[in-house]
Amino acid sequence: MTSLDPAIADRLKRTADGLVPAVVQQHDTGEVLMLGWMDDEALSRTLTTGRATYWSRSRQEYWAKGDTSGHVQWVREVRLDCDGDTLLVKVDQVGVACHTGDRTCFDADLLPLALPSTGPSTESSTEPSTEPAGGAGA
Repeated sequence: MTSLDPAIADRLKRTADGLVPAVVQQHDTGEVLMLGWMDDEALSRTLTTGRATYWSRSRQEYWAKGDTSGHVQWVREVRLDCDGDTLLVKVDQVGVACHTGDRTCFDADLLPLALPSTGPSTESSTEPSTEPAGGAGA
């Protein structure tokens, strides 16, 4: 049995294994550090200790980030997404986040895009418009 607040537990949508993905982000820069998995107990430990705790799918055990490496994640806030199926954990990361020694788990590979960018041109002006709301002459 877990000590997770039932009001929080009732809002979670879990995988068949009882897990919820947790996107981990550096609280002050917005940098995405890693993806971990939490069950109710891991989330409860995270919320009550202030240290990010995950369920290791490979080792089948709980791990508080930094217990062996010293690279602790001090939790600043935890958010639940609109569907209840993903957590956002904002942390103050001590040292590197990835077990490979990279700052983040997303530093190693940038995959090539096959399609041209469809976003706004980098040459367009970023200056705010001085035109009155509603257009000229409105």
